[in-house]
Amino acid sequence: MAADYKKITHDGLWGNNPALVQLLGLCPLLAVTGSVVNAIGLGLASTIVLIGSNLTVSAFRKFVPDSVRLPIFVMIIASFVTAIELLMKAFTYELYLILGIFIPLIVTNCAIMGRADAFACKNPIKESLLDGLMMGLGFTAVLVVLGAMREALGLGTLFSDMQLLFGPVAESWKITLVDDYPGFLFAVLPPGAFVGMGLLIALKNVIDARTEARKAEITPESGVRPERVRVTG
Repeated sequence: MAADYKKITHDGLWGNNPALVQLLGLCPLLAVTGSVVNAIGLGLASTIVLIGSNLTVSAFRKFVPDSVRLPIFVMIIASFVTAIELLMKAFTYELYLILGIFIPLIVTNCAIMGRADAFACKNPIKESLLDGLMMGLGFTAVLVVLGAMREALGLGTLFSDMQLLFGPVAESWKITLVDDYPGFLFAVLPPGAFVGMGLLIALKNVIDARTEARKAEITPESGVRPERVRVTG
């Protein structure tokens, strides 16, 4: 059966987004999205682990017995998380300290384990790589949008402290939205993360509902919208 790359891409970015639809990995998502740089850091780490674990699980799927499948998946994911953790300690140590325990906890992220068990162990390498990439990008996109919302509302800035991830060249990337902004503490606290996430999920549901409504207006026979006939008395 030919791989449906368009469906894999759509599912990862929108239709089956791990954060907005599957509601997986919410603990780190809500905890570290106080700023864009934190969101990008965790998103990139999660995406790399997703790609690496999907690739490895798919490559060895025919050699792993079902009786020990899950423990082996955990070991594979933990290996990639350890590599990411060491790289962050070496190159982005300050950001690693900010993200703290949530980098090692990627091992327990249900989104990553779920893709290994539900997709990678049943599909070839190419499809599994694409699935890992799209799911990672979808998860990262939600992180970044939520981080931008909370940083803008809570601190009145965008892209502050980007040098923690991209080096000194990113010090000038900071955008001050409001001068002398007093700050909105609620936005950067955990309750603000829950409210922001709820708004994103609600927005997605509204968009999906309107998309389905437009599709319903198209007649299945002709594939075009039915014309409205104006009747005059």
